[in-house]
Amino acid sequence: MIKNRKIKIAVIGCGRISLNHFKAIKQHDNSLELVAVCDNNPLALEKATSETGVAGYSQLKTLLENTECDLAAICTPSGIHAQQVIECAQAGCHLMTEKPMATRWKDGLQMVKACDKAGVHLFVVKQNRRNATIQLLKKAIDKDRFGRIYMVHINVFWTRPQAYYDSAKWRGTWEFDGGALMNQASHYVDLLDWLIGPLESVQAMTGTLARHIEVEDTAVMNVRWRSGALGSMSVTMLTYPKNLEGSITIIGEKGTVRVGGVAVNEIQQWEFAEPEEDDKKIHEASYETTSVYGFGHPLYYENVIKTLRGEAEAETDGREGLRSLELLIAAYLSARDGRTVPLPLEY
Repeated sequence: MIKNRKIKIAVIGCGRISLNHFKAIKQHDNSLELVAVCDNNPLALEKATSETGVAGYSQLKTLLENTECDLAAICTPSGIHAQQVIECAQAGCHLMTEKPMATRWKDGLQMVKACDKAGVHLFVVKQNRRNATIQLLKKAIDKDRFGRIYMVHINVFWTRPQAYYDSAKWRGTWEFDGGALMNQASHYVDLLDWLIGPLESVQAMTGTLARHIEVEDTAVMNVRWRSGALGSMSVTMLTYPKNLEGSITIIGEKGTVRVGGVAVNEIQQWEFAEPEEDDKKIHEASYETTSVYGFGHPLYYENVIKTLRGEAEAETDGREGLRSLELLIAAYLSARDGRTVPLPLEY
C-alpha cells in the first residue's frame, strides 16, 4: 500500500490515448505525481516532455533504471503490452494497461502470471464502464429489473479513414493492433460479459472491405449466454462521413432499454414494468460528447488510486481483462475457421 505520499506514475507511449491519461493524472494531482514519459518516436516524446515538464525516455529499460516509479500506464500499441507489462512487473512497478490488454490469449495469461509473481497490481483500463449511462444500466441489471434477459444487440458504427491507419506503421496490423473488434470495439465487447454475464459460445464473420490493412474493418458476431439469452454485435469503421453510433439494446421479460448516441452516451429508451427512483435519473445521466472515449478515465484512475492505497478493490484487474480478451480471441477463431467457438477457451 502507498500511504501518506503521492503515487509516482510514468506514462509509457505518448500517442493518441495518452492525452486522456495526462488529463486524468492532472485531475488527480493531489494523489498522483507524473515522474516520466516514454516513447520511441522522438517527435511524440518531445511534445510530451515539453507539455508535462517531466523527464522523457526513448527506452522503457532506461526509464525503469533511472526513475522511482510506483505505477506505469501502458499506452503503447496493443501487441507490445505483454512485453512491457512483464518488464515493469519484474522491476516492481504496478501496471495500468490500455485496451485490449493483449492481442494474443497466451500473452494475456503471461501478463497476469508475471504480475502475480512480482506481487504487483495489474489494472486493465475499461473506462466506459464508468460512464453515467452505463452505470445506471448496470444498476438496473444488478437489481434484476429486466427479469430474464432475452436478447441484446450492440452497434458500433464509426469511421476510421485510411489516413488513420497510415498515420503509424503498427495500425491495422495483426501483430500490434488488431481489427475493428479488438481495437475500436473492445469496450463494447466488454459490455457483453460485464453487463449480461458469462457466455456459452460465439459465431463471427469479419471482412476487410475498404481499408488497405491486414485486419478487419467490419465484423458481425452472434453470441449465446449461459443463461440462454441470445445476442449480436455489428461493427464497422466504414461509416460515412463520420462516427454515427455506439449503442446497446437490451430486451428482457420486464424491461427494454436502448443506450445510444455516438458512444453509449444517450439513454433513448428506458421502459420497465415496475417504476423506480432511478427512472428519474435517465436524462441527467445522458451527456453530450464528440469523443468516442467518453469521460471515464478520471473515474477509472480514482479506483486505481484507492486500490493502491488499500482503500478499495480493483474494479478491472488482469483477470477481469482476460474475460473480454477471451471473447475477442474466440470471435477471431470463429471467423477464421467458420465455426461456433465454445467458451471458455482451453487453458
